[in-house]
Amino acid sequence: MKLEDLGWNWDFAKEFSPFLDKGWHPARLIRDNKITYGALLGDGREVEVVMGGKVYHDAATDAELPAVGDWVALELGDENNEHVIRARLSRQTCFSRKMSGKRMEEQVIAANIQVVVVVTDAGPDFNLRRMERYLAIIGRSRAKAVVLVNKADLFSNEENQTAAEAIRAQNPEAEVHVTSLKKKSTLNALKSYLKPGISITFIGSSGTGKSSVINHLLGGEYQWTDEVNEITGKGRHTTTARELMVLRKGGIIIDNPGIREVHMWTDETTLREQFADVEELARNCRFDDCRHGPHAGCAIRVAMTEGRMEPSRLEGFLKLEEEIKKLHHSREKRRMTLERRERQKTNKPRKYDAACNRAEEE
Repeated sequence: MKLEDLGWNWDFAKEFSPFLDKGWHPARLIRDNKITYGALLGDGREVEVVMGGKVYHDAATDAELPAVGDWVALELGDENNEHVIRARLSRQTCFSRKMSGKRMEEQVIAANIQVVVVVTDAGPDFNLRRMERYLAIIGRSRAKAVVLVNKADLFSNEENQTAAEAIRAQNPEAEVHVTSLKKKSTLNALKSYLKPGISITFIGSSGTGKSSVINHLLGGEYQWTDEVNEITGKGRHTTTARELMVLRKGGIIIDNPGIREVHMWTDETTLREQFADVEELARNCRFDDCRHGPHAGCAIRVAMTEGRMEPSRLEGFLKLEEEIKKLHHSREKRRMTLERRERQKTNKPRKYDAACNRAEEE
């Protein structure tokens, strides 16, 4: 195994060059064990590593801490000393979302990936609004979007094709495939993405067959699934942690636990790119500040009346736009709170020093 097989390239090598004199080694993180990490070296060795204090303190947010897929500079220890992460290299791509719950923070799903594969089906899991969110955050990551309408054997050909066409219409740049493990040849399209040094991450709801697809690509039961439910035909997803796996024939796969909620972590630019059709129509609205409501002069409302746009498309756009505004507001509020705390910290010593000076003068 070579570093290039793990995704190493000239840009990473250039950034790493200052660390060579320190005797540190490049490694890619393959597993997050919460307290420690699993890291893979260029010679194929897997080692357990810990994060250095400087790396922790230099991170302004949790999202800047090392994550699965990151390249790091390791100071290798021995039987008496731990292997320590001394630096994290810059991410060339970053697939992330907002943390679930009320926390307004970014959660990194996978770093330095080139392809994101979304696994869904044409049945209960199919949801175009959720797919919009997936494709929006994939767009922000700068990775290629691929969608599998999986478990095709459980649904009619018409249902599968209708779902696939709806996704293609939503995002023409996404590559969409109808797949089924019952007909393994349908998964051959995925093999074209599996090349040495290319990292692919899989996401999707639990029960869509994500781990079974990965098992097939790995050529063995590396990620095991529970028995299939006789009523629903679904196998319960068992992935509980993110993990990077290198394939013998080339290619890197990062598996992820099933995602129940897709919280946005993106910006207005990415939103507009994902909803270019809505933006194009909006330019023809009579008023620049059109809210796309029922009032006269809204080009989008005219398009919906004429059947040129689905109402759900506008609803999805407005909902995501509102969510982004709330996210920006919360981040600004958090920034102001942190600045206020910092001012309070710096002011306290000054008051104390002033009091001491007065005491000395008396």
